[in-house]
Amino acid sequence: MRPPTTPTTLRLGSQAYAPGRPVVMAVLNRTPDSFYDRGATYGTAQALDRVDRVVAEGADVVDIGGVKAGVGADVDRAEELRRTAGFVATVRDRHPELVISVDTWRADVADALCAEGADLVNDAWAAADPRVAEVAARHGVGLVCSHSGGLAPRTDPAGVTYDDVVADVVTGTTSLAERALRLGVRADGIVLDPTHDFGKTTAHSLELTRRLDELVATGWPVLVALSNKDFVGETLDLPVDRRLTGTLAATAVAAWQGARLFRAHQVTETRELVDMVASIRGDRPPAAPRRGL
Repeated sequence: MRPPTTPTTLRLGSQAYAPGRPVVMAVLNRTPDSFYDRGATYGTAQALDRVDRVVAEGADVVDIGGVKAGVGADVDRAEELRRTAGFVATVRDRHPELVISVDTWRADVADALCAEGADLVNDAWAAADPRVAEVAARHGVGLVCSHSGGLAPRTDPAGVTYDDVVADVVTGTTSLAERALRLGVRADGIVLDPTHDFGKTTAHSLELTRRLDELVATGWPVLVALSNKDFVGETLDLPVDRRLTGTLAATAVAAWQGARLFRAHQVTETRELVDMVASIRGDRPPAAPRRGL
């Protein structure tokens, strides 16, 4: 299959998402040191409670990760799998129709988690392990193609410059998507993520948000992971627990420009926002129209 030139249906697991249908991806960190919840879902019982809750709140996808994205204590492959493999299998049994995403850059970890029932590999580190795409192809699952500015996993940016950050993101993510296609990843399972904050300054992330339509114009479904990120905090000079309003503002801009997947900590607020934007765009009818009828 060739890369799309116009938006197409996205297929993940047993679900199909037509263009104009916003997809909410709930964050679930099986880590003791996550930047946002500080380990609130590290325990199995707490993590399962969150899965049940976000599904009830309208999440389409749950994104399960076992390693903090930023700098922190080393987590080897065995520990990452200890945190995630059995849990993915449990969630698969508990919610058979739920789309399960796994947040990992390691091919062997992705392989094990796909065997347990994952539907999407969310590789936020831009093929740092190039075998991840081969894993996605072998299992017939979806793949997120991201942009990290060449940084190694779990590396904070320093002195980052681009001639044109948006052009770099478009070139980098579409090149990874085309490589994934050549390796056999399904075209209708490939997603692009500009990857705000990763390898970028706050100014870069703001420009990406402002010009997101240029990435959307590639025809590939675009995922945005904006939730409570540093670029929001630095823009408004707010700590992580006060970034919801800024996150929702950035999410609304991204939704209006055509982003299709939204990775979020606060699911209820994100679901309501993206559905409202979809209705304003004309992609979604009002849920309960009565006024003046």
